[in-house]
Amino acid sequence: MENSKISDDNYIKFSLAVGFLVWLFASIIFRFFGQYFFITDNPYVMLGLYILLIPAMAIIANWVFKRFSLNKLESIKSAVLMVITGMILDTVCIHFFEFFFPNMDEKDGRYFGSWLMFAYSIVLMTGLLRKPN
Repeated sequence: MENSKISDDNYIKFSLAVGFLVWLFASIIFRFFGQYFFITDNPYVMLGLYILLIPAMAIIANWVFKRFSLNKLESIKSAVLMVITGMILDTVCIHFFEFFFPNMDEKDGRYFGSWLMFAYSIVLMTGLLRKPN
């Protein structure tokens, strides 16, 4: 019973850490380079960014699930833990968009928020759609 508790703590902490690190890395990239690739005036670029997000987020989530051999319920819990910190922090970042992302046009904030919600949805859906072990 004790080994199960240690394993639970490990995947929980790891899921939170991965979620935070993905959020931090993405925020830094958008803070300094977002204006070069988040081009909201070009629908093809935006469509490409949405499409690329699907495998990127699914790969990260599945990597965590497989690393700890999580069952379906644990995968759902892990997915929630991966997104919750970023969702909370992005609430502030989107509200103060021009402060956190001064290199991007203020109108881009709504598109950025939409893109973020899509990213979080992919992680959650990856956990929900995971086949039972």
